[in-house]
Amino acid sequence: MTSLDKPTDQGTTDQDDDSRAVTEAALFEAFGGVRGMVETVVPGLLFVTIFTINKDLHMSAIAALAVSLVLVVVRLVMKGTVKHAFSGVFGVAFGVVFAMMTGNAKDFYLPGMLYTLGLALAYIITAIAGVPLIGLILGPVFKENLSWRTRNPGRKKAYTKASWAWGLILLAKCAILFPLYWWGDTTQFGWVLIALKIPPFLLAVWLTWVFLAKAPPPIDVFAEMEAAEQAEKDREAERRNA
Repeated sequence: MTSLDKPTDQGTTDQDDDSRAVTEAALFEAFGGVRGMVETVVPGLLFVTIFTINKDLHMSAIAALAVSLVLVVVRLVMKGTVKHAFSGVFGVAFGVVFAMMTGNAKDFYLPGMLYTLGLALAYIITAIAGVPLIGLILGPVFKENLSWRTRNPGRKKAYTKASWAWGLILLAKCAILFPLYWWGDTTQFGWVLIALKIPPFLLAVWLTWVFLAKAPPPIDVFAEMEAAEQAEKDREAERRNA
């Protein structure tokens, strides 16, 4: 290796590191990070803990809903992003309604399970259709919007792989939970569901990071639009000065 080769290799390494850092930050933002995971787990954990202790469906449901609302209030007070907390509140609220209507504590988890199944199918169907859902989710975060569909085939391939990964992982989770929902004990089912909240999610996020870290960098369409607008302003100024 010559001395002329070394700066080029170092530059490539720095670009790769920057790309990985951007990917990590985008995934962290899109999926809520550690705090988002906590907000997802805590209501269900509180529900199954209280129900395991006293078998009181109403107390368990009210406690889960109350802690979800508290998490939203905390987000609002700290002026943070509330989309993950709000989605948690809606999920818990649907679960409370289902459980109260049927009187079956397991139905507290049913809306979330149906959502997971629908999301798994959405990931797989969109991947087959050539419009992978993970690309639709992350495109705006990376400021590339849908440019990856026609202008960046390497990223489209990565998004397709990631969507397949999310779909299959979520289907595997459903394959465990639905039989337990029908035939398992309520408390055992609840604890298994809580145990399966984070690990499949982390696996899917990690695989997404792996696929995107090896993909070409995103095309910043916002920067392109700003550059085009500036160029138009410069041409207009030149015409006026001519």
